[in-house]
Amino acid sequence: MCGRSIFKECVSRVVFPAFSLDRGEGCEIHENAYWDLQTYLGLRERLAANEGARSFTYESTRERTPLGHAHREQVRDLSIAEIREMYRQAIGRLLNEVSETEQFFRAGVVAIDITEADPFTGDRTGHEDEIIGTKEKTDEYAYQWATVQLVGNAVPIVLDARPVRKGETRLEIVEDLLDSAEDLVHVDNVLMDREFDSQHVLEMISQRGLSYVVPKRMQTSEKAQAKRLLQRDQERYETDRKLHLGKNEWHETTLIYRRKEDSEHDDYRQYSVFMTNCGSGHLTEYGYRWEIESGYRSIKRFMAKTMSKDFGLRFFYFAFACLLYSIWRAVDLLVQVALTDEYQHSPIVTADNTLTLLKKETGIG
Repeated sequence: MCGRSIFKECVSRVVFPAFSLDRGEGCEIHENAYWDLQTYLGLRERLAANEGARSFTYESTRERTPLGHAHREQVRDLSIAEIREMYRQAIGRLLNEVSETEQFFRAGVVAIDITEADPFTGDRTGHEDEIIGTKEKTDEYAYQWATVQLVGNAVPIVLDARPVRKGETRLEIVEDLLDSAEDLVHVDNVLMDREFDSQHVLEMISQRGLSYVVPKRMQTSEKAQAKRLLQRDQERYETDRKLHLGKNEWHETTLIYRRKEDSEHDDYRQYSVFMTNCGSGHLTEYGYRWEIESGYRSIKRFMAKTMSKDFGLRFFYFAFACLLYSIWRAVDLLVQVALTDEYQHSPIVTADNTLTLLKKETGIG
Protein backbone atom coordinates (compact mmCIF):
# COMPACT_ATOMS: atom_id res chain seq x y z
CA MET A 1 0.00 0.00 0.00
CA CYS A 2 1.52 3.36 -1.01
CA GLY A 3 1.78 6.38 1.25
CA ARG A 4 -0.88 8.32 -0.65
CA SER A 5 -3.51 5.62 -0.31
CA ILE A 6 -2.65 5.09 3.37
CA PHE A 7 -3.11 8.79 4.07
CA LYS A 8 -6.36 8.88 2.16
CA GLU A 9 -7.69 6.01 4.27
CA CYS A 10 -6.69 7.74 7.52
CA VAL A 11 -8.06 11.17 6.66
CA SER A 12 -11.12 10.48 4.52
CA ARG A 13 -12.45 7.16 5.78
CA VAL A 14 -11.18 6.72 9.32
CA VAL A 15 -11.10 10.18 10.90
CA PHE A 16 -13.60 12.50 9.23
CA PRO A 17 -16.64 10.28 9.92
CA ALA A 18 -16.09 10.88 13.65
CA PHE A 19 -16.64 14.63 13.26
CA SER A 20 -20.04 16.18 12.68
CA LEU A 21 -21.77 19.58 12.65
CA ASP A 22 -25.39 20.11 13.63
CA ARG A 23 -26.39 21.98 10.48
CA GLY A 24 -29.77 20.45 9.61
CA GLU A 25 -30.87 19.28 6.16
CA GLY A 26 -30.40 20.83 2.73
CA CYS A 27 -26.99 22.46 3.20
CA GLU A 28 -25.21 23.18 -0.07
CA ILE A 29 -21.68 22.81 1.28
CA HIS A 30 -20.74 19.24 2.22
CA GLU A 31 -19.84 18.84 5.87
CA ASN A 32 -16.48 17.27 5.06
CA ALA A 33 -15.53 20.51 3.29
CA TYR A 34 -15.25 22.11 6.75
CA TRP A 35 -12.86 19.40 7.93
CA ASP A 36 -10.96 19.64 4.64
CA LEU A 37 -10.56 23.38 5.23
CA GLN A 38 -9.41 22.85 8.82
CA THR A 39 -6.85 20.33 7.57
CA TYR A 40 -5.72 22.81 4.92
CA LEU A 41 -5.28 25.50 7.59
CA GLY A 42 -3.30 23.12 9.79
CA LEU A 43 -0.97 22.04 7.01
CA ARG A 44 -0.16 25.62 6.04
CA GLU A 45 1.93 27.09 8.83
CA ARG A 46 0.28 29.95 10.77
CA LEU A 47 -2.62 30.33 8.31
CA ALA A 48 -5.83 32.00 9.55
CA ALA A 49 -9.35 31.01 8.47
CA ASN A 50 -10.19 34.02 6.29
CA GLU A 51 -6.99 33.96 4.28
CA GLY A 52 -6.97 30.16 4.16
CA ALA A 53 -10.58 29.92 2.99
CA ARG A 54 -9.83 32.22 0.05
CA SER A 55 -6.87 30.11 -1.06
CA PHE A 56 -8.80 26.91 -0.40
CA THR A 57 -11.56 28.01 -2.80
CA TYR A 58 -9.09 27.93 -5.69
CA GLU A 59 -7.04 24.91 -4.67
CA SER A 60 -9.80 22.53 -3.58
CA THR A 61 -11.43 20.11 -5.99
CA ARG A 62 -14.80 20.66 -4.28
CA GLU A 63 -17.47 22.70 -6.06
CA ARG A 64 -18.45 24.60 -2.89
CA THR A 65 -16.23 25.43 0.07
CA PRO A 66 -16.96 27.42 3.25
CA LEU A 67 -15.88 31.01 3.76
CA GLY A 68 -13.66 31.80 6.73
CA HIS A 69 -16.33 33.44 8.88
CA ALA A 70 -18.81 30.62 8.19
CA HIS A 71 -16.18 28.06 9.15
CA ARG A 72 -15.47 29.82 12.44
CA GLU A 73 -19.19 30.13 13.25
CA GLN A 74 -19.74 26.40 12.76
CA VAL A 75 -16.76 25.50 14.93
CA ARG A 76 -17.78 27.97 17.66
CA ASP A 77 -21.12 26.17 17.95
CA LEU A 78 -19.31 23.03 19.14
CA SER A 79 -19.01 22.60 22.91
CA ILE A 80 -15.77 21.48 24.58
CA ALA A 81 -17.47 18.18 25.45
CA GLU A 82 -18.54 17.62 21.82
CA ILE A 83 -15.05 18.38 20.52
CA ARG A 84 -13.49 15.95 22.99
CA GLU A 85 -15.97 13.18 22.19
CA MET A 86 -15.39 13.56 18.45
CA TYR A 87 -11.65 13.59 19.02
CA ARG A 88 -11.76 10.37 21.07
CA GLN A 89 -13.91 8.68 18.42
CA ALA A 90 -11.46 9.69 15.70
CA ILE A 91 -8.46 8.44 17.68
CA GLY A 92 -10.28 5.17 18.37
CA ARG A 93 -10.78 4.68 14.64
CA LEU A 94 -7.16 5.59 13.97
CA LEU A 95 -5.91 3.10 16.57
CA ASN A 96 -8.07 0.37 15.06
CA GLU A 97 -6.54 1.08 11.67
CA VAL A 98 -2.91 0.87 12.79
CA SER A 99 -3.44 -1.95 15.31
CA GLU A 100 -3.72 -4.35 12.37
CA THR A 101 0.08 -4.15 12.07
CA GLU A 102 2.08 -6.27 14.51
CA GLN A 103 4.59 -3.43 14.87
CA PHE A 104 1.99 -1.30 16.68
CA PHE A 105 1.93 -1.63 20.46
CA ARG A 106 -1.55 -0.87 21.80
CA ALA A 107 -0.20 -0.89 25.33
CA GLY A 108 2.57 0.46 27.49
CA VAL A 109 3.73 3.88 28.55
CA VAL A 110 1.78 7.14 28.41
CA ALA A 111 2.99 10.65 29.17
CA ILE A 112 0.75 13.38 30.58
CA ASP A 113 1.77 16.97 30.18
CA ILE A 114 0.49 20.53 29.83
CA THR A 115 1.49 22.89 27.05
CA GLU A 116 0.62 26.51 26.59
CA ALA A 117 -0.10 28.73 23.62
CA ASP A 118 2.00 31.78 22.85
CA PRO A 119 1.69 34.44 25.59
CA PHE A 120 -1.58 36.37 25.31
CA THR A 121 -0.99 40.13 25.07
CA GLY A 122 -4.54 41.46 24.63
CA ASP A 123 -7.29 42.32 27.07
CA ARG A 124 -8.43 39.15 28.87
CA THR A 125 -11.35 40.78 30.71
CA GLY A 126 -14.14 38.22 31.02
CA HIS A 127 -11.74 35.40 30.10
CA GLU A 128 -9.65 35.22 33.28
CA ASP A 129 -10.64 31.57 33.91
CA GLU A 130 -9.48 30.54 30.42
CA ILE A 131 -6.44 32.74 29.73
CA ILE A 132 -4.45 31.79 32.81
CA GLY A 133 -0.87 32.18 34.02
CA THR A 134 2.05 30.38 32.44
CA LYS A 135 3.69 27.27 33.90
CA GLU A 136 6.86 29.20 34.66
CA LYS A 137 4.98 31.53 37.06
CA THR A 138 5.86 34.68 35.14
CA ASP A 139 3.63 37.74 34.83
CA GLU A 140 2.47 36.51 31.39
CA TYR A 141 -0.85 34.83 30.54
CA ALA A 142 -1.66 32.05 28.08
CA TYR A 143 -4.19 29.41 27.11
CA GLN A 144 -3.15 25.99 28.45
CA TRP A 145 -3.96 22.52 27.10
CA ALA A 146 -3.30 19.10 28.65
CA THR A 147 -2.69 15.87 26.73
CA VAL A 148 -2.05 12.18 27.26
CA GLN A 149 0.17 10.59 24.63
CA LEU A 150 1.61 7.18 23.86
CA VAL A 151 5.40 7.16 24.22
CA GLY A 152 8.16 4.56 24.37
CA ASN A 153 7.95 1.75 21.82
CA ALA A 154 4.50 2.84 20.66
CA VAL A 155 3.64 5.30 17.90
CA PRO A 156 3.40 8.73 19.61
CA ILE A 157 -0.34 9.21 19.14
CA VAL A 158 -2.13 11.82 21.27
CA LEU A 159 -4.90 9.80 22.92
CA ASP A 160 -6.82 12.75 24.34
CA ALA A 161 -6.58 16.49 24.85
CA ARG A 162 -8.41 18.89 27.14
CA PRO A 163 -8.31 22.56 28.09
CA VAL A 164 -6.96 23.69 31.45
CA ARG A 165 -9.11 26.19 33.32
CA LYS A 166 -8.37 28.26 36.39
CA GLY A 167 -9.11 26.38 39.61
CA GLU A 168 -8.81 22.86 38.18
CA THR A 169 -6.53 20.61 40.20
CA ARG A 170 -3.78 18.47 38.71
CA LEU A 171 -5.60 15.47 40.22
CA GLU A 172 -8.75 16.25 38.18
CA ILE A 173 -6.73 16.69 35.00
CA VAL A 174 -4.70 13.48 35.35
CA GLU A 175 -7.72 11.41 36.37
CA ASP A 176 -9.71 12.67 33.38
CA LEU A 177 -6.94 11.98 30.86
CA LEU A 178 -6.18 8.54 32.29
CA ASP A 179 -9.86 7.61 32.00
CA SER A 180 -9.67 8.38 28.28
CA ALA A 181 -6.33 6.64 27.78
CA GLU A 182 -7.42 3.44 29.51
CA ASP A 183 -10.59 3.34 27.39
CA LEU A 184 -8.39 3.29 24.27
CA VAL A 185 -5.26 1.32 25.19
CA HIS A 186 -3.77 -0.80 27.95
CA VAL A 187 -1.69 1.47 30.18
CA ASP A 188 1.20 0.16 32.29
CA ASN A 189 3.28 3.17 33.22
CA VAL A 190 2.56 6.90 33.53
CA LEU A 191 5.23 9.57 33.03
CA MET A 192 4.61 13.15 34.17
CA ASP A 193 6.47 16.40 34.70
CA ARG A 194 7.29 17.72 38.19
CA GLU A 195 4.20 19.93 38.27
CA PHE A 196 2.26 16.68 38.84
CA ASP A 197 4.31 15.55 41.85
CA SER A 198 1.33 15.81 44.23
CA GLN A 199 0.97 12.84 46.57
CA HIS A 200 -2.75 12.69 45.79
CA VAL A 201 -2.03 12.32 42.07
CA LEU A 202 0.49 9.56 42.78
CA GLU A 203 -1.92 7.76 45.10
CA MET A 204 -4.68 7.84 42.48
CA ILE A 205 -2.34 6.33 39.88
CA SER A 206 -1.27 3.60 42.31
CA GLN A 207 -4.89 2.81 43.17
CA ARG A 208 -5.46 2.14 39.47
CA GLY A 209 -2.72 -0.48 39.57
CA LEU A 210 -0.41 1.62 37.40
CA SER A 211 3.22 2.53 37.90
CA TYR A 212 4.58 6.05 37.63
CA VAL A 213 7.82 8.00 37.29
CA VAL A 214 7.74 11.71 38.06
CA PRO A 215 10.52 14.16 39.04
CA LYS A 216 10.13 15.79 42.45
CA ARG A 217 10.50 19.46 43.16
CA MET A 218 13.38 19.81 45.61
CA GLN A 219 12.40 20.93 49.08
CA THR A 220 14.73 21.53 52.06
CA SER A 221 15.21 17.82 52.87
CA GLU A 222 15.96 16.86 49.26
CA LYS A 223 18.46 19.70 48.89
CA ALA A 224 20.20 18.60 52.10
CA GLN A 225 20.41 15.00 50.87
CA ALA A 226 21.75 16.11 47.50
CA LYS A 227 24.46 18.13 49.27
CA ARG A 228 25.49 15.03 51.25
CA LEU A 229 25.65 12.98 48.05
CA LEU A 230 27.82 15.65 46.45
CA GLN A 231 30.21 15.59 49.40
CA ARG A 232 30.47 11.80 49.06
CA ASP A 233 30.78 12.06 45.26
CA GLN A 234 27.91 9.55 45.02
CA GLU A 235 26.17 9.18 41.66
CA ARG A 236 22.90 7.64 42.81
CA TYR A 237 20.85 7.08 45.95
CA GLU A 238 17.47 5.51 46.75
CA THR A 239 15.28 5.86 49.81
CA ASP A 240 11.67 5.04 50.66
CA ARG A 241 9.37 7.90 51.62
CA LYS A 242 5.85 8.17 53.02
CA LEU A 243 3.83 11.13 51.74
CA HIS A 244 1.00 12.37 53.93
CA LEU A 245 -2.45 12.19 52.31
CA GLY A 246 -4.42 13.55 55.25
CA LYS A 247 -5.73 12.14 58.55
CA ASN A 248 -3.76 8.94 59.12
CA GLU A 249 -3.29 8.00 55.46
CA TRP A 250 0.02 7.86 53.60
CA HIS A 251 1.29 7.18 50.11
CA GLU A 252 4.46 5.08 49.94
CA THR A 253 6.92 5.94 47.20
CA THR A 254 10.62 5.64 46.40
CA LEU A 255 12.85 8.67 45.95
CA ILE A 256 15.73 8.19 43.54
CA TYR A 257 18.53 10.76 43.42
CA ARG A 258 20.49 10.72 40.19
CA ARG A 259 23.46 12.84 39.25
CA LYS A 260 23.12 14.58 35.91
CA GLU A 261 25.79 14.07 33.31
CA ASP A 262 27.70 17.19 32.28
CA SER A 263 25.76 19.40 34.68
CA GLU A 264 26.41 23.13 34.45
CA HIS A 265 26.12 23.43 38.25
CA ASP A 266 28.74 22.75 40.91
CA ASP A 267 26.36 22.39 43.87
CA TYR A 268 23.37 20.20 44.85
CA ARG A 269 21.66 21.14 41.58
CA GLN A 270 23.79 18.48 39.90
CA TYR A 271 21.16 16.02 41.16
CA SER A 272 17.60 15.27 40.06
CA VAL A 273 15.11 13.56 42.33
CA PHE A 274 12.49 11.19 40.95
CA MET A 275 9.54 9.47 42.62
CA THR A 276 8.39 6.04 41.50
CA ASN A 277 6.38 3.11 42.75
CA CYS A 278 7.97 0.59 40.40
CA GLY A 279 11.69 0.49 41.26
CA SER A 280 14.70 2.16 39.76
CA GLY A 281 14.64 -0.05 36.67
CA HIS A 282 11.86 2.06 35.20
CA LEU A 283 13.76 5.32 35.62
CA THR A 284 15.24 5.01 32.14
CA GLU A 285 11.69 5.18 30.75
CA TYR A 286 11.48 8.79 31.86
CA GLY A 287 13.70 9.61 28.92
CA TYR A 288 10.68 8.87 26.71
CA ARG A 289 9.18 12.17 27.86
CA TRP A 290 11.33 14.04 25.37
CA GLU A 291 8.94 12.66 22.72
CA ILE A 292 6.05 14.67 24.11
CA GLU A 293 8.11 17.88 24.08
CA SER A 294 9.14 17.36 20.46
CA GLY A 295 5.56 16.31 19.72
CA TYR A 296 4.21 19.62 21.04
CA ARG A 297 6.49 21.50 18.67
CA SER A 298 5.08 19.53 15.74
CA ILE A 299 1.50 19.89 16.98
CA LYS A 300 1.86 23.66 17.06
CA ARG A 301 3.14 23.44 13.48
CA PHE A 302 -0.26 21.94 12.55
CA MET A 303 -2.33 24.62 14.33
CA ALA A 304 -4.37 27.17 12.41
CA LYS A 305 -3.79 30.79 13.35
CA THR A 306 -6.43 32.80 15.21
CA MET A 307 -6.73 36.00 17.22
CA SER A 308 -10.12 34.99 18.62
CA LYS A 309 -10.66 34.73 22.38
CA ASP A 310 -13.40 32.14 21.89
CA PHE A 311 -12.33 29.28 24.17
CA GLY A 312 -14.08 26.56 22.18
CA LEU A 313 -12.58 27.74 18.89
CA ARG A 314 -9.10 27.91 20.40
CA PHE A 315 -9.42 24.41 21.85
CA PHE A 316 -10.79 23.01 18.58
CA TYR A 317 -7.76 24.36 16.71
CA PHE A 318 -5.44 22.71 19.24
CA ALA A 319 -7.35 19.40 19.26
CA PHE A 320 -7.48 19.23 15.46
CA ALA A 321 -3.73 19.90 15.36
CA CYS A 322 -3.23 16.97 17.76
CA LEU A 323 -5.33 14.86 15.40
CA LEU A 324 -3.29 15.85 12.33
CA TYR A 325 -0.09 15.11 14.24
CA SER A 326 -1.41 11.68 15.28
CA ILE A 327 -2.49 10.88 11.72
CA TRP A 328 0.94 11.86 10.47
CA ARG A 329 2.70 9.55 12.95
CA ALA A 330 0.26 6.70 12.25
CA VAL A 331 0.77 7.08 8.50
CA ASP A 332 4.53 7.04 9.06
CA LEU A 333 4.20 3.71 10.90
CA LEU A 334 2.17 2.18 8.08
CA VAL A 335 4.58 3.47 5.41
CA GLN A 336 7.62 2.19 7.30
CA VAL A 337 6.06 -1.24 7.76
CA ALA A 338 5.07 -1.38 4.09
CA LEU A 339 8.61 -0.49 3.00
CA THR A 340 10.82 -2.23 5.58
CA ASP A 341 8.52 -4.43 7.70
CA GLU A 342 9.93 -2.55 10.73
CA TYR A 343 9.18 0.63 12.68
CA GLN A 344 11.76 3.18 13.78
CA HIS A 345 10.81 6.25 15.83
CA SER A 346 12.50 8.70 13.51
CA PRO A 347 9.79 9.41 10.88
CA ILE A 348 10.48 8.91 7.19
CA VAL A 349 7.24 10.69 6.28
CA THR A 350 7.81 14.33 7.18
CA ALA A 351 5.14 16.94 7.83
CA ASP A 352 5.90 18.41 4.40
CA ASN A 353 5.42 14.96 2.82
CA THR A 354 2.05 14.83 4.56
CA LEU A 355 0.93 18.01 2.80
CA THR A 356 2.05 16.60 -0.55
CA LEU A 357 0.18 13.33 0.02
CA LEU A 358 -2.96 15.18 1.05
CA LYS A 359 -2.87 17.40 -2.01
CA LYS A 360 -2.51 14.45 -4.39
CA GLU A 361 -5.34 12.49 -2.81
CA THR A 362 -7.91 15.13 -1.89
CA GLY A 363 -6.95 18.30 -3.71
CA ILE A 364 -6.87 20.34 -0.51
CA GLY A 365 -3.15 20.97 -0.24
